[in-house]
Amino acid sequence: MCIHYCGIRRFVKKKTKKTPRSPLQQRFLNQLRACWPALKGSLALVYKPCVRPHCATCARGEKHPNHLLAFTHKGRRRCLYVPKAMVPILKRALQNGRRIERLLYEMGPTLLQEYRRENPAQTGPALKFSRAKSRSKS
Repeated sequence: MCIHYCGIRRFVKKKTKKTPRSPLQQRFLNQLRACWPALKGSLALVYKPCVRPHCATCARGEKHPNHLLAFTHKGRRRCLYVPKAMVPILKRALQNGRRIERLLYEMGPTLLQEYRRENPAQTGPALKFSRAKSRSKS
């Protein structure tokens, strides 16, 4: 079994070649790595009565604090109760999710600038002038 696994592993390593990453791509991946855990949604503190029949807190008219995580799944809004111990982790994940969204929004113009730097436009005064000369000759 080990020989078969090692043979496949060597074969896969030989066949897959890493494509060189541009500095922009490497910077984006480094920024992305720093954003773990990440989550899209919202966290809300809500107050609800409990289900216990003789709860002193509910009898006083107060309600119990709970955190709800709201998110979208398959186009529908969903909510889940969150344990208190997990609230700080989810807050950080939500911040990281917003950070990733900002990175993605910034990436569009940056990619376009990099493309234009590597592929200068094929238009401009020199090209227009040479077209005008070629038309007058015929």
